[in-house]
Amino acid sequence: MGLTKGYVQIYTGEGKGKTTAALGLALRAVGRGLTVFMVQFMKAPESSGEHFAARSLDRLLTIKPLGRQGFIIGDPTPQDRQMALDALNEARGAMLSGQYDLVILDEVNVAVSLTLLEANELVDLIKARPDQVELILTGRNAHPEIMALADLVSEIRPLKHYFDNGVRAREGIES
Repeated sequence: MGLTKGYVQIYTGEGKGKTTAALGLALRAVGRGLTVFMVQFMKAPESSGEHFAARSLDRLLTIKPLGRQGFIIGDPTPQDRQMALDALNEARGAMLSGQYDLVILDEVNVAVSLTLLEANELVDLIKARPDQVELILTGRNAHPEIMALADLVSEIRPLKHYFDNGVRAREGIES
């Protein structure tokens, strides 16, 4: 099937739900027979429910978490930078392979804001996007230059979340 025209979408902001929005698009795409590749920056393998769900949709949905467990506190290490570069290269390869209609770079905006990647490296990837590939970029603090290249930018802002009352991520809902 495939797309005849793809766009660049960004989900950013301080609110929860950016990855969830991208996964909703992925599920909708898979439901229509499109192929999806998602690379997750700064997320460890098998750490969230979407990894388990992807196994049953493996012909149409591929998720590759290419980060380490836990948050980056302080300055990123050379290993953190290398993992982000590896994830970016993995996304580029998938985007250019002709195998995927939708490519998601989950938390890539955070990788740029933490200087794991340079903004121009992501700009180069966006500019190399084949016209028929939909590209989704998620994460807080989207860089202005990246947003200028996007066709759609949605900012998710927090109004109320039970996390603020001490409720931790619930398995099957947030993880």
